[in-house]
Amino acid sequence: MTTQGPWNDGAEVVIAARGLTRHFGSRTAVDHVDLKIHKGEVFGFLGPNGAGKSTLIRMLVGLLAPSSGGATVLGYEVPEDSEQLRPFVGYMTQHFSLYEDLSVEENLEFACEVFGLGREEGADRRERTLATYGLLERRDQRPAAMSGGWKQRLALAVATIHRPRVLVLDEPTAGVDPDNRRDFWEKIFDIAAEGTTVLVSTHYMDEAVRCHRLCMMLRGRRAALGEPEDLIEALENRVIKVEAWPLDRAIKQLRSSAAVASVAQMGDVIHVLLTPDAGGAVALAPKMRSDLEAVGFRKIVAEPAQPSLEDAFVALILGEQLGGGEEG
Repeated sequence: MTTQGPWNDGAEVVIAARGLTRHFGSRTAVDHVDLKIHKGEVFGFLGPNGAGKSTLIRMLVGLLAPSSGGATVLGYEVPEDSEQLRPFVGYMTQHFSLYEDLSVEENLEFACEVFGLGREEGADRRERTLATYGLLERRDQRPAAMSGGWKQRLALAVATIHRPRVLVLDEPTAGVDPDNRRDFWEKIFDIAAEGTTVLVSTHYMDEAVRCHRLCMMLRGRRAALGEPEDLIEALENRVIKVEAWPLDRAIKQLRSSAAVASVAQMGDVIHVLLTPDAGGAVALAPKMRSDLEAVGFRKIVAEPAQPSLEDAFVALILGEQLGGGEEG
């Protein structure tokens, strides 16, 4: 179910990757990845550690030269024109990397100098940025004395003070509490609404599902691409919710079934992902209930449930190729 978004209706393509590949010795970190990313899009990269997310993003914005392949970003060829591209890119790393011994305002002032903003323009940008990110009352505070959430705000403020056309957020909310994560994502969508293209790598499923589109990566390859809703819908009629007690015995029993691809406990409920050829959750739920009753379980609930992005990710790890995503 494709919806209207910044990638529809012939929207401007600002990033186009062609066979991007990166080797580190004998290891292939990124393996022939093709992508098109559009103006104003919040584009997510989801994958386990070592999947190649950060390496791919760094190649896309000219921070790392590919072993083969290339990309066009804002009309610049990467890696050939990387130096010309850098003033138009903002980058926020996973780990706080600003100067702990400088105040909030001094960190912003330094960023203005790095990006070549004049004295008057830089002063105006600092005031606007301090107000936008709620940092006015903390302008003289040093980051060392700030919580993780406030450090995150400052890092985003520094990354955007020069109004980049492409913003990279590499695992930006690691270790940040839910309230600050929610506020952070509101800021991301405000930035994208102004026309900035935002690239986000994340491990959090609830963050990944917020992106306009997702590139799921496994072992350096693009495993799936599309809107989160489309990737989830590819698993329609593949999930069963089971309630049976004791849970540990029920989980062991369910895992022994050839029709079950994955089992996960969620509180007092068992979340079952079926194999593609199992016959579907609607048909299999009654049989699953009767099979559990036959081996001694009582008061069983087994009914079809809605799939999640985590189910899509598990299916990819198990080697499936999801339909419903984009080709290429």
